[in-house]
Amino acid sequence: MRFLFGFIASLAALVLIACTSETTTSQNSPDANLSAQPQAPVAPINYIQNLNARKTQSLDGKWARIIDPYENGYYNYRYQVHDNGFFKNQKKEGPRDLVEYNFDTSPKLTVPGDWNTQERELYYYEGTLWYQRYFDLQKREGQKYIVQFGAVNYHAIVYVNGEKVGEHEGGFTSFQFDISEFVKSGENFIVLKVDNSRARDQVPTVNTDWWNYGGITRSVFIAVIPDTHIIDYTLSLSSDMSTIKGTVTVSAATHNAPVTLTIKELGISETFAVSENGTLAFSLPASPKLWSPERPKLYDVSLSYDADTLRDKIGFRTITVEGDKVLLNGKPVFMRGISIHEESLLHAGRAHSKADARATLELAKDLGTNFVRLAHYPHNEAMVKMADELGLMVWSEIPVYWTVLFGDEAVYRKAETQLVEMMTRDKNRASIVMWSVANETPLSDERHSFLGRLINKARRMDNTRLITAAIDTHSMSENEIVLEDPLAEKLDVIGINSYCGWYWAVLEDCAKKVWKSGYDKPIIMSEMGGGAKAGLRGDAGEIWTEEFQATVYDYNLQMADNIDGLAGISPWILKDFLSPRRQLGGIQDDWNRKGLVSETGEKKLAWDVLQSYYEKKAAE
Repeated sequence: MRFLFGFIASLAALVLIACTSETTTSQNSPDANLSAQPQAPVAPINYIQNLNARKTQSLDGKWARIIDPYENGYYNYRYQVHDNGFFKNQKKEGPRDLVEYNFDTSPKLTVPGDWNTQERELYYYEGTLWYQRYFDLQKREGQKYIVQFGAVNYHAIVYVNGEKVGEHEGGFTSFQFDISEFVKSGENFIVLKVDNSRARDQVPTVNTDWWNYGGITRSVFIAVIPDTHIIDYTLSLSSDMSTIKGTVTVSAATHNAPVTLTIKELGISETFAVSENGTLAFSLPASPKLWSPERPKLYDVSLSYDADTLRDKIGFRTITVEGDKVLLNGKPVFMRGISIHEESLLHAGRAHSKADARATLELAKDLGTNFVRLAHYPHNEAMVKMADELGLMVWSEIPVYWTVLFGDEAVYRKAETQLVEMMTRDKNRASIVMWSVANETPLSDERHSFLGRLINKARRMDNTRLITAAIDTHSMSENEIVLEDPLAEKLDVIGINSYCGWYWAVLEDCAKKVWKSGYDKPIIMSEMGGGAKAGLRGDAGEIWTEEFQATVYDYNLQMADNIDGLAGISPWILKDFLSPRRQLGGIQDDWNRKGLVSETGEKKLAWDVLQSYYEKKAAE
């Protein structure tokens, strides 16, 4: 681990840069003006729920790679798509055959993993890179073969045995392709064209404050399922906590077989007929022990349909709002949180494993949290499942970040697709209590319409969780700060990002400032804090020292207590993380230093300040 972190630090020095109840709020009704606008269609995501609970074959490990900045493996010299590009995995057969690539002799990259921290020359690389590997398979009749990618950043085209099977845009959501017609018994090969180039019409757009990790950043596997199988399911708890509700969708191969639901611990074993369109809905009386941070109870759930059986671990709880309070299981809860980027404490680069998730979330719990904000994009599935297990409420977000093109309908469709993909994968996770549609977006009519449509879409998909967004718009006179953003009318919980004493105001004046809100809604201070280089000690008035960062926390926590309707905070951020925006040599060296711990987990003085604050809040 020291080698990997040391590699990044030394290179930076060289370059010298740096499950649930109905939400009882009035916002459930779509805004009349927004609902009158045309709703952009969302491309079908064809996502089979919980594929990793079926028989799977891992494709993790070493993949051959070819760096292709000019995309010569995709386009010919006339800039037309090759009929015989790198995706064909062509081999030289005769002494005069001209084949100008060879995956078999190419260097290897580890999957899952970003390419930036695996090879020195790829540290800053943005562009196309080809991945290839072989796999063996025994193909059988009556079976489907589905390949699932946890995430590929940013645009991926997938080929199996030289044939295109699909493409996907978006670097933080899972996607699947049915490869049944493309595979054969024996040896097969899979090739990916991966492009992490930033573009203005993407989500996120060109300017972000995190590293643009490229590659196959999460696990890959092939699932083998029967032709007749369960496609989707949802389980939730009624608002009066007396009924488990659910829906199931099955494949269209046959609807003669029933669906059986089993939750042994609750004494549930019920069989349901499937309708002609392959769906069913049910409601069963039950009194489950409720999931909470203090007692993160999960139940073993089994669903069977014909030859397909899957298992899941699901918790049951309710999350609602009442005035300016957030209610968990009907009782007010103060959300003691921390923000987290998807970077590992155990190795350099993107986090992706269960071990990564446990290390990060156990550190968060050690801080005294009951809540984490997973910024600024959907994190890997291991994180939300570990949050279920450890008992941490989760804010899950899509990367509608800063200044995406709010007036571009194609960009809206990309954002909505990512929202659908995030919610589809994680809708059965008890830990997720809030879906967030945006972070720090500037005021405009186009932005308001864009985000309003996303909110309406989220509510139509899931009325059992709260909708939020992090905003940074307000007015200030003397020491009074007034929250002003028309988007707040449409949210269940208002997130506010504010860096008093760091980006604005005199630090010592922060504790005097009083926030006012015209909305009778819960407020979460979704970001606050300041930077410090671990080990840099000095005067509390000297920026970048641990003492200064601790003082920033001290004054800002006093200010937080002056916010009307404060229901929680999630300071920025648990751990230092890589960002090309952070270029101060000797201090940042490509690291955003606002972490409470360093990139290697070394705790800074501000850790103790926040931990002490949370101890007091927990005792109230």
